[in-house]
Amino acid sequence: MLNYVIRRVLYAIPILVGVNLITFALFFVVNSPDDMARMQLGVKYVTPEAIDKWKAERGYDKPLVFNAAADGVARLTQTIFFEKSVAMFAFDFGRADDGRDIAHEIRMRMLPSLAIALPVFLLGLATHIVFALTMVLFRATYVDFWGVVLCVALMSVSSLFYIIGGQFLVSKLWHLVPISGYGDGPDAVRFLILPVVIGVLSGAGASTRWYRTLFLEEMGRDYVRTARAKGLPERLVLFRHVLGNAMIPILTGTVVVIPLLFLGSLIAESFFGIPGLGSYTIDAINSQDFAVVRAMVFLGSLLYIVGLILTDVSYTLVDPRVRLE
Repeated sequence: MLNYVIRRVLYAIPILVGVNLITFALFFVVNSPDDMARMQLGVKYVTPEAIDKWKAERGYDKPLVFNAAADGVARLTQTIFFEKSVAMFAFDFGRADDGRDIAHEIRMRMLPSLAIALPVFLLGLATHIVFALTMVLFRATYVDFWGVVLCVALMSVSSLFYIIGGQFLVSKLWHLVPISGYGDGPDAVRFLILPVVIGVLSGAGASTRWYRTLFLEEMGRDYVRTARAKGLPERLVLFRHVLGNAMIPILTGTVVVIPLLFLGSLIAESFFGIPGLGSYTIDAINSQDFAVVRAMVFLGSLLYIVGLILTDVSYTLVDPRVRLE
């Protein structure tokens, strides 16, 4: 198992380096520091002195990848590539345009993002799988038919409708929970109830239909017919055998969610005023804070690669054939 994990980590390193190089090229080659300065200062009537001052304040006045004016190792270290790109591997993200340390902001905002994303992920996974299994158990009946109709209806509605409608109905009319904001400690629970419920509900349609398709496909396998021939009840066949053999695609589908557990939901955090990484990213994009955007792109890539490694490891736990390979 240890050798398996080490191989996966070694495979992931070149991918992360490649993503970092592409990000550097997009931010500093395609969109040069001079272009960043003009976007921040205004396209019209920007003097070269103002551009040079803006670049010097943010460390963008150095050469991109090679500093011919320096000596020795400094020719490589005193460059934009080393200070702004290579330093990210040591989680040195630098400072935002407002002067605050980006790494500190990420640490402070990660917990609010997890507070909303983790319950949505766990409750949604359990709820959607149980709902799909129930539809498969009563397949070709009115339960299955109206379940599919409900899923299609939920899929057809934008997530913004759930957020705005939930805020209007639950918070403004019924006054059950705050409409937005965030608190510390146990007080944060009342601010998270509505975002979590909306997060689970808005993803129920697509997820449930996908799980239902997986389970229906497994129902036609030979091992299901064998289990039925042995006299096992349909409920036991479904919840033990079918669910167990469908775990591989389910685990694969959860990979894309892992980065969101840490990075938060861009839309939900913005609408509910939760000070997480999602709202932090949106604010950075709106204010054109390139340092924060670069840090969030790198962090998202790293978390996605970690998710792929965890998925490969989880395969070995649910599928003996992977362990044999």
